Amino acid sequence: MPYETAVKKAWEALEDLSEGRIAYEVALLGDRYEVNLKDKSIFSNSCNVPAKEYLAILILHYLIGSLKGAYIPSGEWISFKDIEGGETYYPAYRKSVIERLLRKFGEKPENLLSVPERFKGVTVEGIADAAIEIETFLNVKVRVAIWKGDEEFGPEASILYDRNLTRIYTMEDITVFSHFIVGNL
Repeated sequence: MPYETAVKKAWEALEDLSEGRIAYEVALLGDRYEVNLKDKSIFSNSCNVPAKEYLAILILHYLIGSLKGAYIPSGEWISFKDIEGGETYYPAYRKSVIERLLRKFGEKPENLLSVPERFKGVTVEGIADAAIEIETFLNVKVRVAIWKGDEEFGPEASILYDRNLTRIYTMEDITVFSHFIVGNL
């Protein structure tokens, strides 16, 4: 259980902020999760199964950040490389997130434009050949952009985050968060 320590710390931090509240409901990419502090459990409402540890950490960190008032969207979009440590970790991020995104949409970027129908999202014009903005958690939006390849360059992709997301998520959290998003597109 590689996430055991992080999960334990997150539950403790949430308990400190909860002021006696024992349950929360969190919306994430079209699903709702029940967070129960008494049982220290997080269940998906759509599947009625416990959230995997990596997802539990994302949900708990989101809740902690929300309760602290740490996340207020700035409207300023940044790439992974702009996150502290992102430039160094980018090759691994590219391999696990961007290349997966390119396998899904690189040949047909226009297929990305059907994603907003499944999630709270919109098409974004003018930043790529195909781009969308989706709401992941409440008020936490990300932009996914795909550029077509040509005879000189292959297709390219990027995920953009609101600058203030780094107030609740570490670079590692954002990597896991991005992997989760791409897996659900």
